[in-house]
Amino acid sequence: MQLRTLIDHSAAALQAADLSYGHGTTNAYDEAVWLVLWRLGLPLDSDLHALGPNNLSPEQVQAVQALIEQRIRTRQPAAYLTREAWLQGVPFYVDERVIVPRSFIAELIADAEGAECLDPWLGEHTRRVLDLCTGNGSLAVLAALAWPEVSVDASDISADALAVARINLERHGLTQRVRLIQSDGWTGIDGRYDLILCNPPYVSRASMQALPDEYRAEPQIALDGGLQGGEDGMDFVRHLLRHALAHMNDDAVLVLEIGNERAHFERAFPGLLAYWPPTTSGEGPVLILTQQALLDWQAQRHAGPQTAGQQQP
Repeated sequence: MQLRTLIDHSAAALQAADLSYGHGTTNAYDEAVWLVLWRLGLPLDSDLHALGPNNLSPEQVQAVQALIEQRIRTRQPAAYLTREAWLQGVPFYVDERVIVPRSFIAELIADAEGAECLDPWLGEHTRRVLDLCTGNGSLAVLAALAWPEVSVDASDISADALAVARINLERHGLTQRVRLIQSDGWTGIDGRYDLILCNPPYVSRASMQALPDEYRAEPQIALDGGLQGGEDGMDFVRHLLRHALAHMNDDAVLVLEIGNERAHFERAFPGLLAYWPPTTSGEGPVLILTQQALLDWQAQRHAGPQTAGQQQP
């Protein structure tokens, strides 16, 4: 069997299984290409046309078919099967101890020369960066790679997640520049930062109940924003914003991801002036809060409900 024929057959099998995507690919064909190339030990960025007819051995075909069948049978994200995920072109080790990295914050870090990046919010004063809820450490790694002059702390409540993060720091040669901290939110964090990145658990109760099996395979603690009993997914975010100023230097900014829960965020924090940068998923998955916006919000919290506004860098 030829390589491209095997990819087509694999894509058809995935499509017929009615799987869910979003952990590195968005459709059955791209996922088939990923799994087939990985199983055959070929570079994931291979030009399929340049590879030629590539007649595969029966053993190679069987190995690929077994992997495709495993993806269909288990409904696990493909990244758990390959033990690797890519974020903004950077490879990361992943396994079932962490969610598969897919943060939109990564777009703002990586787009160093684009109009929608974090650089306009930073400056010479930006020296300390915190990645709160780091998971597998991907945002901390991207930040350290993007800004070689900064020091980065990466925290998570999960010791298992930090063990995975350690693997990625070693992989990218960053163990001396990124410090790992086990902390439940702010409880284990000392000092102040110039930039805080946070992709926390924010999924609302209704959204959690609607998640497909691929997302239910991930650690619930990293997704469920209602682990303290809330319905709107903002349990951790309330803790985050209540204490953020105690950990922000002058002119610091906080970059927060909330996925599809913008409406819940704006209802939970009326009057909080936020900037919503465009992402590949539109405006809403990520917001940026300045130290001054948080100071103003705290000062007027009891003055009555207001409508969350827009702020420009």
